Formats: sequence, C-alpha cells, structure tokens
Amino acid sequence: MAYVVPKESFNGKVLSLDFGKGDKAVSIGGENTLPFLSFEGEVPNRPLVACEIQDCPPDDWPDTVKNVYKDVSADPVTWAGYCRDELKAKAIALRLVSTHPDRGDRSAEDAAKTIKDVLAAVDVPLIILGSNHIEKDADVLVAAAGAASGYNCIIGKAQEGNYKTIVAAALAHNHKLIAMSELDINLAKQLNILITQMGFDKEKLITDPMCSGLGYGLEYTYSVMERIRLAGLAQNDPTMQPPILGDVGMYVWKVKETVASEPDVPDWGSLENRSIAWETITATSMLLAGTNLLIMRHPAAIGNVEKTIDELM
Repeated sequence: MAYVVPKESFNGKVLSLDFGKGDKAVSIGGENTLPFLSFEGEVPNRPLVACEIQDCPPDDWPDTVKNVYKDVSADPVTWAGYCRDELKAKAIALRLVSTHPDRGDRSAEDAAKTIKDVLAAVDVPLIILGSNHIEKDADVLVAAAGAASGYNCIIGKAQEGNYKTIVAAALAHNHKLIAMSELDINLAKQLNILITQMGFDKEKLITDPMCSGLGYGLEYTYSVMERIRLAGLAQNDPTMQPPILGDVGMYVWKVKETVASEPDVPDWGSLENRSIAWETITATSMLLAGTNLLIMRHPAAIGNVEKTIDELM
C-alpha cells in the first residue's frame, strides 16, 4: 500500500498585506498553512526581507556591519539608493534614530523632510520606524505619516503608550501600521484589539511581538510567534491573523557574539563570519516561527536568508 503523507488543514488564514506604489509594490502574508508547508495549503507570497538604514550614521553598529555602509551612511538618500541599486533591496526600513532625545533630538519636521527626500529619490517600498521613544515617536510618526501620504508605507511602531496618536495618523494618510508588544501573546492580542476598535482595518496591521538574538531569548520569541500564528490558523482568531514582523538587525548587532573581537575570544573564530552567521540564524529561525517580514542589516546575511527562502519555497 502506498504511503500517504498526512496533511493538516486550518480554517484560519494569515491576512495579506501590500505596501509600496505601482509596479514596485510588494505583498506579504496570505498563507493558510504553517511556514513553507505549501503541500498542506497555499503560500501565495514569499517572506520579505527589508534592508535597514538610518537617518544618521550608525555610530552604535559594530564595525563588521558599519563598514559595509561607510561610504553611504552619512546621507539617508544615498544609503537608500545604495540598497536599491547595489543590494537590489525589495524594501527599505528607515529608522529615525536621530529623533530620540538622547541621540540628537531632531524635530518631527526634520524627520518629515528626510522621509520626503528618500521617497523622492528611491521608489522602493518604505517602512518608516521611529526611535522607540514612546513620547517622541507619537510626534515624529504623525509627521512621518503626513510626509509619506500617498506612498502606501508601513509606519511603526505603535505601542500601548502611544498607539492612539499613531493609529489616527496612519488612518488619515492610508498607511499600514506595525503594532509592537513585549513578548507576550496576550499583550499582542490586546493591542491589536485596541487598534482595530479605533476603526483601523485589521488587514492593514502588522504584529511585532518583539525579536531577540540567537542565545538571548530566541526560543522564547520563537514560542510567542509560533503561538500567534497557530492562534490565527487553528483557532481562526482574527486578531492574531495579521502578518508578523521580525526586526532582527537591531537585536542581533549588539550581542557579545557580534561585537567581541577575535583577540578577546580567539576560540570563536572570525568575527565577520560569526556575526553574519548570528544574523542569518536568528532571521531564519524567525521565518520558521511564522515571520512574514524581516528587517536586517548585513548584505551577506540578507543574501543567506534570501537563498534559504528560495530553497524552502
């Protein structure tokens, strides 16, 4: 008797979301099965990797990744152009680091000008991220949403302490929105409910349950993401069906394994190889947990992950 592969089907489905303009627009989500199990269901869109840039030189990045962009990182427009032309980025994530009160405290108006300049120069779909300062982001992301009006961007991150203002701005300018909670499925669900109760369409929402680097709580992050995905598929919970974001780069490129020099830890081998592997493994783990959108930094790690996605798809 022939062996029949057991298959599992779900009533739920991950919501599909698109951002960007015209023929450059991209889509994520839409699957009705667990990651890459296309023999069990539909996986219409491949996971998307966005290349991270900043609105100021990345002084806190390790040299291994900072030096890759040393000739372009002084200007976000030039940096974005490099990602589009040299790295063939399908999406760019612009982090407005210099608006943080402790990192330059640039105004919301300054941030809006930066966004307008980048959008005017580069036609790649844009993710606009604040500095992760709850009070300042409430002002900055409102201005950012207005500056990017008509470009169908992703704005983030809305958190419990500032979501009302940011949701209103995303609604007014027809952007997609990232909702970030702190590694707790119940908090993620609660924030998504609060945002949709304001009239924001759940099909324009992205869930960010927070990320973590390999060796620094990765298994807990994986567990939370996996539970969110299973709740959306197996339990058909509409609040758990938005695509998931993995903001990998910012969590990987500050851990000891990507910073410690070769003389300090000679047994760990090449710092460059070690660092790239750390971002690659972290991002791949997030994909297997159910992430639809990754934000990454090192071109070699991005290349590794894109190759993995190709093979798994």
